[in-house]
Amino acid sequence: MGLITQTQEAYYNRTQTFTGDGADKTFDLLTSSFTTLPTAKTQIQITVNGQLINTANYGYSSPTITFGPGNTSNTDVLESGGAPKNGLTIVVTQTNKAERYGQYRYISLTDIINNYIIAYVGDGKLIPTCKRTDVLFHAKRGIQEFSYDITRVEKIQEVEIGNSLSLPFPQDYVNYVRLSRVDSSGVEHTIYPARYTSQPSESILQDANADYLFDADGSVLTATPFTTDKFKTFEHNNLVGQYTDDQVTYDLHADLGRVSEFGNRKGLEPEIAQKNGVFTIDEINGSFGFSNDLLNEVITLKYISDGLGTDDEMQIHKLAEDAIYKYITYAIASSRSNFPEYIINRFKRERRASMRNAKLRLSNIKMGELTQVMRGKSKFIKH
Repeated sequence: MGLITQTQEAYYNRTQTFTGDGADKTFDLLTSSFTTLPTAKTQIQITVNGQLINTANYGYSSPTITFGPGNTSNTDVLESGGAPKNGLTIVVTQTNKAERYGQYRYISLTDIINNYIIAYVGDGKLIPTCKRTDVLFHAKRGIQEFSYDITRVEKIQEVEIGNSLSLPFPQDYVNYVRLSRVDSSGVEHTIYPARYTSQPSESILQDANADYLFDADGSVLTATPFTTDKFKTFEHNNLVGQYTDDQVTYDLHADLGRVSEFGNRKGLEPEIAQKNGVFTIDEINGSFGFSNDLLNEVITLKYISDGLGTDDEMQIHKLAEDAIYKYITYAIASSRSNFPEYIINRFKRERRASMRNAKLRLSNIKMGELTQVMRGKSKFIKH
């Protein structure tokens, strides 16, 4: 059987279309039109000949829509009894699902487990016996490891920095890739970490003799760190001096002019010779802190997760499908005492080779793009 079970209408529009005959009042939604059928009336929207139908004119009990008299606002497309008029087009749209295309590229965790058990587990196969829970555990571990180095799907959040000058880690955050300031043209300018300061997780209160202060329970008293407070009110530009328009070498755009200020003064440390601000990281409390020149600025946070945050994320790119099977095989064999060492080493080599192949496939290097970059290397920079 083919792998595609949805209609193209369902894929692109998340809709199902019917034609009224003036008598039928009930219409059934199909799984070929919706990946997951709507479960409530609030999750669908109905139009007849392009006219939005008042929700009082129909009921919904999955998977059946039932039209009936209830409101007089749609009498030009509905019969007096509620049925859509003859020959008119009825379009049902699912409203509770965000548009998410390209899922054909991936294989789900459930399919990975089922395929593995069928192909690799059993008498005369690589793994004689294995519980489904063992395969599930190692498959999830594989998805995690692949997310860090191979599939590496980067998520991006866009946030405006408020008065707190801080940004909490996203719920599924594992590590950041890049933070950037977004200018008025939508162009990103990289924000670099500040190595000349830090973001302490706590500040210990002391008396006039610098002795620690404790509460009634004997726990040390803490306050907002002095370092964090001072850094939030510090003008980062004071480190590099103020720039004027005539010091800009060239002006690309009113806002893009900042790009030309990198390294504009000779002898400065490159990491501070810029005006995009800096950030610090509080690993204990899970947040980023920003210099005050980023107040009210829009920034983007690009980060990676482990691929296990939600059920929809537990999937593997088809270009890495063989690699995940090899990963599971090695993981199961190496955790057992009855596998000969030479067999485990064989599985290890196969795992390493398949993971390397998957990484090459997913690197997405296109010859045409590489050629364009290399052509630019032979040009003289005149200005």
